[in-house]
Amino acid sequence: MNLHALRLFHEAAAAGGVTRAAENLKISQPAITSQIKKLERELSLTLLRRDGRGVALTEAGRELDRLAARLFAVERQIERFAADYGSGETGSVSIAATYLPAHFLLPGWIAAFKRRHERVELSVATTHSGGALRRLLDLQADLAIYGGLPEPYPDSIRAEELFRDELWFVVSPEHRFANRSVSLAEMMREPFVMRAQGSSTRERLFALCRAHSLPAPSVPLQFSGLPEAIRAVTAGYGANFVSSLVVREYVERGELCRVFVEDVRLENVIAVCTRRGERLNAAAENLLALIREAGGAGGVSRTADSSDGTAPP
Repeated sequence: MNLHALRLFHEAAAAGGVTRAAENLKISQPAITSQIKKLERELSLTLLRRDGRGVALTEAGRELDRLAARLFAVERQIERFAADYGSGETGSVSIAATYLPAHFLLPGWIAAFKRRHERVELSVATTHSGGALRRLLDLQADLAIYGGLPEPYPDSIRAEELFRDELWFVVSPEHRFANRSVSLAEMMREPFVMRAQGSSTRERLFALCRAHSLPAPSVPLQFSGLPEAIRAVTAGYGANFVSSLVVREYVERGELCRVFVEDVRLENVIAVCTRRGERLNAAAENLLALIREAGGAGGVSRTADSSDGTAPP
């Protein structure tokens, strides 16, 4: 079907005649009349009939005009959808994230994003670093957000460092080490309250002990969740080795105190990863821009290329 001719017919029907339609559209009356006649021949229907000095719609013309109105309304919907999708106002974004950013960064980032882009659908899968990369590579995620140590990654992944987060030793305010500087050997003689085995921070603490030829600390109390472990330390038992993102507010409120361990400074890398050479949809680009902005407030942002063979997990 000639949609241009259908549009001219619909304009003529809306204007109440070919003459008024020609004036509205600023094209000649014969041109509109010619197109409508072609449409009538194409459809084998009579759409207009003489009515005094003008024309009126036939019964078929009225029904076709009704259908044309629906068709062009859908066309406008498609145009609005394309504009909104192209600008990132609609669409969907899937995120794979490791424990630290999923629990302590993404909620705030997503809330800020949704305030700006309410109609975009977001989904977050919390997993370990290898799982987050795998979801990204398997096209199950548009972005992967990592917090932890660098690890090998394929050349097809682009990792962009957002900032670095320091790991702190913390105890309750009543602990004898509260706000003190001690040696690593002294600190390792304290009982620790930590997440169960498999926690990346726990493994880094044990690796630190091996690097300094010290026995690993005892962990007589362990929880599956980090908040429970933190609350046990605030209640007065043991110490924890944890991201500053997790406990900064506890320290600022005086519920926990830092222990400054001599010659020890470990950091997590907080990074966002995408598939190299692949363009994100507009909604994902908008989210990535917000994450860069928010991440830049936490540290210096830079891009990690594949030349070093590692990516932040």
